Amino acid sequence: MKVLIELIRIVFIFLLLGLILNTLLRNLYLSMGVNLDKFGWMGSVAIFSFLFVLYRNKLQFSGWYNGKARVKLSKKVTTFLVSELLIISLPILSYLFN
Repeated sequence: MKVLIELIRIVFIFLLLGLILNTLLRNLYLSMGVNLDKFGWMGSVAIFSFLFVLYRNKLQFSGWYNGKARVKLSKKVTTFLVSELLIISLPILSYLFN
């Protein structure tokens, strides 16, 4: 039962926070004049990888599941996922290809 509750919590976190952050990022990009037709998906990928890192390194330890698989991501994986330049590269790519 705890696993099911934790899965519902994960889905809620990703959907709610993902929706809010994606809306904020799209509005920011539109105010900057970025063309979202070609590269709009890059911001969503960046947001969901940020949420994945946040969940695996912080939020999973405050939930209901207490299994053996509760391990933080390695420093290398965390650095790669967080330092991805998708949020920053979208305006640059949009500018270069227009």
